[in-house]
Amino acid sequence: MQLMNHSAEGTRPAPSVLLVDDDVELCALLQEFFDEQDIRLDVAHDGRRGLSRALGGDYDLLLLDVMMPGLDGFELLRQVRRQSEVPVIMLTARAAKADRLGGLDAGADDYIPKPFDPDELLARARAVLRRAGRAAKPDDVLEVDALRLVPTAREAWCEGAPLPLTTIEYDILEFLVRASGRIVSRDELTAALYRRRASPFDRAIDVHVSRLRKKLGPYGNRIGTVRGVGYLFRAGPSGEAAR
Repeated sequence: MQLMNHSAEGTRPAPSVLLVDDDVELCALLQEFFDEQDIRLDVAHDGRRGLSRALGGDYDLLLLDVMMPGLDGFELLRQVRRQSEVPVIMLTARAAKADRLGGLDAGADDYIPKPFDPDELLARARAVLRRAGRAAKPDDVLEVDALRLVPTAREAWCEGAPLPLTTIEYDILEFLVRASGRIVSRDELTAALYRRRASPFDRAIDVHVSRLRKKLGPYGNRIGTVRGVGYLFRAGPSGEAAR
């Protein structure tokens, strides 16, 4: 039985994101990556064109590089903020504290130094969208065989019985179920749940996953460990190939 999403009201369209960055190769890579996540990513390669598109388009999130020809990211952000409260994440190789504070003071919602992991950018983007109330509306029910999640109520059931999950255990389970069939790194989970990177000696996520597996009983083997990387939730029959 495959993962099934049920919704009585349908699903809100996927978020639309505008990336303003003069690195053409990076933009192309991120467009492909976001497309795989069912998120529309438009691009502009200079600040002035980016400003025009940001103010003229109905975007849920802006990703702004700082160092660009024509109009830098800080000034672009200041001008956007005069007319819009759209969420903004700054992307830049300038990682000095003064630059980070400058971006946040100008109205940015988050700041990610280059180079960055696309998975971390995606997790940060989703977190900003959730806080702004612009994330795609979650389906009413997620089901994998007899495992049932109700995101709106933050409840999980297995074979008709409620699962006594902690807040963090529920968050991990829903995140893994939604990413079914895809390897989720510890960094991605940590960024999504705690808004920070996992340190090499941080085993908190592993402990929570271990407890979650025990509470899931026979369904615990659906959460496979990919050694040295992270976790993989299998939605196939009996969690086949999970290890």
